[in-house]
Amino acid sequence: MTHARTSLTEAAAALKSRFREIGYTTTGINNMLGPDFTASMHAGQPAAVRFHLDSLPESELSLALRAFVLRDQVRVDKLASLLGDVLGMLVDASLVDITGDYAQFLIDIRPHLIAGRQQWVFSDADASMTQHVPGPDHVLGVGAASLSLLQATPTSPVDTVLDLGTGSGIQVLGQAGCAQKITATDVHPRALDFAEATLVDSGISTELLEGSWFEPVRGRFFDRIIANPPFVVGPPEIGHVYRDSGMDLDGATALVVKEACAHLKPGGTAHLLGAWVHSADQSWQQRVAEWLPDHGYVAWIIERDAVSPAQYVGTWLADESLDLRSPEAASRTTEWLNHFAKANVTGVGFGFIAIQRLEEEDAELKSDILAESMTQYFEDPLGPEVAEYFARTSWLREQTRDSILESRYKVRPGVAREDISLADAEEGMGFSSVTLRLTRTDGPRWSHDVDQHVAAIVAGLNPHGLPFEEILEMFAMAQGIDGEALHNSAIAALVDLIRHGLVLPADLLDS
Repeated sequence: MTHARTSLTEAAAALKSRFREIGYTTTGINNMLGPDFTASMHAGQPAAVRFHLDSLPESELSLALRAFVLRDQVRVDKLASLLGDVLGMLVDASLVDITGDYAQFLIDIRPHLIAGRQQWVFSDADASMTQHVPGPDHVLGVGAASLSLLQATPTSPVDTVLDLGTGSGIQVLGQAGCAQKITATDVHPRALDFAEATLVDSGISTELLEGSWFEPVRGRFFDRIIANPPFVVGPPEIGHVYRDSGMDLDGATALVVKEACAHLKPGGTAHLLGAWVHSADQSWQQRVAEWLPDHGYVAWIIERDAVSPAQYVGTWLADESLDLRSPEAASRTTEWLNHFAKANVTGVGFGFIAIQRLEEEDAELKSDILAESMTQYFEDPLGPEVAEYFARTSWLREQTRDSILESRYKVRPGVAREDISLADAEEGMGFSSVTLRLTRTDGPRWSHDVDQHVAAIVAGLNPHGLPFEEILEMFAMAQGIDGEALHNSAIAALVDLIRHGLVLPADLLDS
């Protein structure tokens, strides 16, 4: 970076050097606090963290924790000894408040291990650690949504990446070592100030551009687009820049989906967080699908959660640190719910949107759009699954009915066969089988109910064995049924299993 936006950038470089010296790192904090009190810190329980620190001898690391995470008032002389000349730079930048002999940090600086690298994220004060109401220009640090997007974005090598609405720069950190060139934009200049501080001396070169939505990169195209936009669904107004778009209902997510498609290179992908309306007028799947072009794209829309209008409004008012019992919260709740009622909103969904632009030779193909709910619990990162999903759909796109029958397949390692039985109410004793299920024990843990026929056919798959058609014919002969009649239903079941990665084509295993 040639010219720093603010003095915070210069201070951040010096701070990171000092942090490495005193062990103000993810590992250092975990070792000092231990697993229980580290969990308390992440859960927003500052009193518990203080309780533990009070039981330890004072050290430079404990002082850093009190100053940067808990944002306690600490003695100026001790902070000066810890930070040296950097303290004066931060005071001059109005980022530290000094009252008498004590100083208090007004921003948040947290160490995070991201993409295998130790990084420090600079942001506004975290309301979970300090009792205050975030202002309209508040810049978030590392929250649950940003962490989920990190986990859902592939890290395969690409030439160019766009991080739209970068905030404090978190998604850029997740692309460390992946891209030749990273561009990060934000409409909020204060966010770019924090992002520059986060990225300085991070080992990641980034172009920072100020502007609304895609305006700073108009006419440019990217291999990978990442966005955690201000997607709160509500009236068309802006109360907080980090979450409110000024667009009505789910207009912000719709805009980002449409514009991301228009800014992808052929073969490029977009990875977005978003929210969408559930209404009495149409399904949420149809609503989101309408935001995508009719031809030339593959999209996987995953709804992770859906809540009622009342739950949704309460969650976001609490996000402002509002007391939901207060007159202000009551007024805001009524206004928000009235707006939802007029628009026939019955709920709000939230989740991930992964988009791939097809290569030029496939631009006229009808878009392949799958919108589904993923309510099951899983821990594995979603990013590798998204990349594999695009590979699986690419394979399916190239197939014909005959080629599917002629191919060989493998059941994914770790797929479990579950035979679910319930107590037999009619007999009053024993159990009766009610469901046969194939379930992945890795990734997003997809589960498919199947019948005995499909389960038996899948059990016969072998990437070095018989083609699918021969397996079907052998099964049909053993069961005394017509093989040709079995083909269509078996192919449909197989395609569903391939889409969710329970079954893998042998061709993909070799590629």
